[in-house]
Amino acid sequence: MSFWKVEGCKAGVLTGDAAWNMLKHAKENKFAIPAFNCTTSSSVNSVLEAGKELNRPVMCQFSEGGSCFFAGKSLPNDKGVLQASILGAVVGAHYIRNVAPAYGMPIFSHSDHCAKKLLPWFDGMLEADEAFFGAHGEPLFSSHMLDLSEEPDEENIAICAKYLQRMTPMKLILEMEIGITGGVEDGVDNSGVAKDKLYSTPEDVFAVHKALSPISPMFTIAAAFGNVHGVYKAGNVVLQPELLGKFQEYATQQTGTQNPLFFVFHGGSGSEKHHIAEALSNGVVKMNVDTDTQWAYWEGLLKFYKANEGYLQGQIGNPSGEDKPNKSYYDPRKWVRESEISMRDRVKESCRDLSNVNA
Repeated sequence: MSFWKVEGCKAGVLTGDAAWNMLKHAKENKFAIPAFNCTTSSSVNSVLEAGKELNRPVMCQFSEGGSCFFAGKSLPNDKGVLQASILGAVVGAHYIRNVAPAYGMPIFSHSDHCAKKLLPWFDGMLEADEAFFGAHGEPLFSSHMLDLSEEPDEENIAICAKYLQRMTPMKLILEMEIGITGGVEDGVDNSGVAKDKLYSTPEDVFAVHKALSPISPMFTIAAAFGNVHGVYKAGNVVLQPELLGKFQEYATQQTGTQNPLFFVFHGGSGSEKHHIAEALSNGVVKMNVDTDTQWAYWEGLLKFYKANEGYLQGQIGNPSGEDKPNKSYYDPRKWVRESEISMRDRVKESCRDLSNVNA
């Protein structure tokens, strides 16, 4: 079945049942929707352009730091208040809502890792969701992520349950993390975490399902199977996506429902293709990609500079003559566009890796 036949599917931001139906469609058809961290309207445009060219759904997401950057690094962002991060995420979500329909594709608008110390940011986004829901009958965002993996599992799950209760009247999807994703991401450093923390157990994962499913079915689990943020040399990171299959088997035994879990693949950058394929077969419906697209955005600019270096040393004077102007080269629309094209192409590659392509 074409994803366009998914109930509620439309061009623009998906929320509520439509968003959840799309994730169910992805799971049933063994593909995943890649989620790309965005920090500017330019990076949002790159993701949307890729979705348009492939004619496939994609996801834009904002981290707390990325949200602050979207609003402007000069703005106050006080600890425990995070007003700039709230503003940036809300403005970013509104931007996506306004431009996404023009790209003609279903889009998810999502917020990424939110640790306990960042809960004021989460609360601010939910307030914006509630205000938008009151005015339009749907939340501003498609989904949000809580990452309380640094806390004891019981506390992690309890806080997630509390927030899911608040989100459920709006049919907002919650993504949560059980176990820890290693490496460094957006100021959170898990590079020294004990190796056993990088792998969840079937019991850990089922405890999440047991606590959250009575509240709402609309949640996904970022279970740990050796995931690490960033890109590392082959062999330095031992991914075990087959663990996801064991988590599904255990949950099936406990519930009598076949493969009831919806998984998210964190630390997707640099992953080998066979690991991605294994994860898809075990219920992954979303994969985060950030490091690879950061590099792609930079590489577009790098290549532009190398190709036009002689025209980028001053406003006047280049290989064509000492009095020749260079405005057409240093105009931001030229070099930013090259970054967008490079990132767009990397987004398309992620879609292909995740079987998020038309046959």
